[in-house]
Amino acid sequence: MNKISENNIFYKLYLYYNLYIRHKALKARTTYSQHQEDLFINNYFKDKNNGFYLDVGCYHPIKYSNTALLHNRGWRGINIDMNQTSIDLFNILRKKDKNICAAISNENKEAIQYLDHAFSPINTLVKKFSDTTSKTISFNKHLEKKVKTYKFSQIVQAQELQLNQIDFLNIDAEAHDFEVLEGIELSSYNVKLICIEMFDSQNQINEKKFKDYLIKYNYHLIKMIGPNGFFERRS
Repeated sequence: MNKISENNIFYKLYLYYNLYIRHKALKARTTYSQHQEDLFINNYFKDKNNGFYLDVGCYHPIKYSNTALLHNRGWRGINIDMNQTSIDLFNILRKKDKNICAAISNENKEAIQYLDHAFSPINTLVKKFSDTTSKTISFNKHLEKKVKTYKFSQIVQAQELQLNQIDFLNIDAEAHDFEVLEGIELSSYNVKLICIEMFDSQNQINEKKFKDYLIKYNYHLIKMIGPNGFFERRS
């Protein structure tokens, strides 16, 4: 059933099944993240109940989500994913958020999207990542589809978003994370905490690459959880 397509007459019904039956959306839980990253995030913002997040590569509003705990506390934000199914799930469960289907990068260009399936967490813009995961995780050849990429500022302009501050930035773009980071003008949004998966295009955790880039904006690595680095802005 995971491979049900948007053209299937049962697609919309399956979205509700996925959220409310398979992933028990109405059941409160202490953590949603893959490696319990959200426990650190939630504690970091323990004194802020009405914050704003930007989640790029948001994937799913419950499964592996680093922002679900914040959302449950009253936070709102912007969720972006290049997979329309992910956005359809967010539109059901997070109606007060702005949910956008787009591929974010460091330039506006035509790229190839490598799709495992509509409900997969390993859809990517990086061929090497796709080649590796198709052999080690999904065990099937990924579908190739042309897609346009955009800088985040282009999305802000196109959607006419009024956006001055982002308290928490989460990036999980399946080995395209650095390019997403480059495509966001950090100096414009006063981001307090960044969580980013630090894989590079070679599928290797490249801590130095991310640290060297973010230090230019006065962000310092304060914690690692799994492949994710947490960067705090210092005044």
